Order: sequence, then C-alpha cells, then structure tokens
Amino acid sequence: MTHAIRFHTTGGPEVLQWEPVNLAAPAANEARIRQHACGLNFIDIYHRTGLYPVPLPSGIGLEGAGVVEAVGSGVAHLKPGDRVAYAGGPLGSYSEARLIPADRLVKLPDAIGFDTAAGMMLKGLTAAYLLRRTYRVQAGNAVLIHAAAGAVGLIACQWAKALGATVIGTTSSEAKAELARANGCDHVILYNREAFAPRVREITGGEGVAVVYDGVGKDTFAGSIDSLRPLGMMVAFGNASGPVPPVDPLLLSQKGSLFLTRPTLMHYTAKRADLEALAGELMDVVASGRVKIEVNQTFPLREAARAQVALEARQTTGSTVLLT
Repeated sequence: MTHAIRFHTTGGPEVLQWEPVNLAAPAANEARIRQHACGLNFIDIYHRTGLYPVPLPSGIGLEGAGVVEAVGSGVAHLKPGDRVAYAGGPLGSYSEARLIPADRLVKLPDAIGFDTAAGMMLKGLTAAYLLRRTYRVQAGNAVLIHAAAGAVGLIACQWAKALGATVIGTTSSEAKAELARANGCDHVILYNREAFAPRVREITGGEGVAVVYDGVGKDTFAGSIDSLRPLGMMVAFGNASGPVPPVDPLLLSQKGSLFLTRPTLMHYTAKRADLEALAGELMDVVASGRVKIEVNQTFPLREAARAQVALEARQTTGSTVLLT
C-alpha cells in the first residue's frame, strides 16, 4: 500500500498524518511517478497552518523527484522509466507515489541525483525566476539577499556571484554567515547584531543595492526598502517572519521611485515552454558546477512533521529532503 502525508485540519505539525492512499491508473495527460525524494519548503508550512488556505483534507508538498511508472493518454514527452522532477501544484509531493499532470514534469539529467533534484527544484526555480526574470541581475549590480544561508539563499548567492554581482546577504549566526560566504556571499550581515540597512549603505558607498530579494517578510521589509538605490526593485517573495503590513504606494516615491513586486513561481512557469526554459537554465548551471545544491538535512518521509519543526525553528541550512 502506498502512503502519503495528509492533513484534515489546519494547525501545528501534529496535524500531519501518515495515511494509506489508493492510486488509480493515470488519466489523460497525467503520469504516475514513484518518488525517491521530496523537497521541504516554507510554503508547506503556510499550507499546513492555513496562511495559504487549501481545500481539506489535502496532501501537502510541492516538490519531488522520482521515476515514471505509467502515463495516461495524450502524454508524448514521457515514458515509463524516465527520471523526472517537478516543482509546483497540485499539492501532494509528501508521498511514496503520486499522480501528477504530466506537463509539470521535467526530465532529470543522469548527472543530477534524486536527492539533489528534490532539494533544488522549487528553491532553484525560485532563484532562477528571481535572478533571471523578475530582476535580471547583471555584472556589476549590488544585490541584497535575505536568509542567505537558507535553501533559496545559498542557490541565489552562488548564481548572483556567477553573474558578476556584488552579493550582500543577511543571516542570524556566524555559522550561517560562514556558510553564506562559502557560497558566493561577498558581505554578510548578522541582522540580530546590527541594523542591516545602514550597513548595506556603507558597503555600497551610500548608493544602495539594485535589488533586494526578501523571503523573510514582516521583519525585514522596512529595512529592505531603505537598502535600495533610486529606481531599485524590492522583490518580496516570502513571509517567513509573517506577512508584510499594508504599504502606501507614496512610500515608494519618497524612497526613490522604487519598484515593488510580490511574484510567485507558479506564474513564471504556468506555460510549459516557460517551465522548460527556466528548468533548463537551472539544470545547466547546476550541471556546470557554478551552483552547488547543499542538501544539509534529510528525514524519512513519515517524519515530515519533525522536519517542519526544524525548518520553522530555523535550525536548517540549505535544502532539506524527505526520503521515501
């Protein structure tokens, strides 16, 4: 019997249940995959707690990697035995096997293992759209990346550095600062020891950064705005510390005609061609060695609740993967 993590009510990690599930044959345009690894992400906690409401009962998780077992009618780009990975809906990656729309799956090169793929797809595609689509980082740009030792942060720091940017990151401890430095961060600010916005101004000679990539939310938003140069872009892509309060658009004018966006990966990969292009850029930069994926924690899939506790407590660095 195939098992999956599901939840019937929102709440703490205790609502996550290890349950048997019955999988039908794949319908038209679907594939059934046997998963080897599943990715852990903060958005999973948002779904579990109800910050991002979903119909209940529900599966959970948006990222995984495995092998195609069967395909439904109309699926021409995949066949049984193909190694695949994905990031995005529908929910349900915390499972031993699952059905998924085949157009959400991308083939996995032999050089990239299942653990690496599960640790990189959602985080890596997020870094890819942030750095290559939302604000296209250029050589010579100064950029600020919050949670630089986190899963998205480590990938984004390496990638931005490879593009020729000056990379400034924030972290909560010296150990995490060392990790960020080892992954492309030129300057690391311990945000619990000093205000980061004045330090960013100092590093940039008073100018500010071209872009801030902020997945932290409430705790960093105001300082992020104050770290931008005129015409800079504030990219708010997460709420790890809670949602940002309402913003008066006049503030953006007063601070230098700034740009503010709240993007999501789902919009950047809604079209199959865009998904393939972005995934291709990610796999190329990983396969070339310019970006290394740090899978620093693994948990058995059935212990997903324990893994989420560690993530919420900021006890993790890099990517965390659930193994089936």
